[in-house]
Amino acid sequence: QVQLVESGGGLVQPGGSLSLSCAASGSTSSLFHMGWYRQAPGKAREAVAIVTVISGGPTIYADSVRGRFTISRDNAANTVYLQMNNLKPEDTAVYYCVARLRLGGRFEDYWGQGTQLTVSP
Repeated sequence: QVQLVESGGGLVQPGGSLSLSCAASGSTSSLFHMGWYRQAPGKAREAVAIVTVISGGPTIYADSVRGRFTISRDNAANTVYLQMNNLKPEDTAVYYCVARLRLGGRFEDYWGQGTQLTVSP
């Protein structure tokens, strides 16, 4: 199992910046990737950014955030960060950290408790 502790989030004006962090503990040796999803009211949860733990692995961004958001990782600290710039009102959502473990031939996903980001004047 993996436990995830998120931090960051809050209220920011359009055009502003904010950073989220997510620290994993527990069975971190089995980590395959970590990243962020978000869910806005009345909408389905969507992937925002995913980074593979393995060095040289792919990083994936949603089209809506590419060029504005940057995901990074600190493997030694089992922590992933999401730097969000040029925030827009449509970025308002609850942001969830996800950690995927690779356990032999299968994967297991673990989720953080979520942190609210509100982008508003």
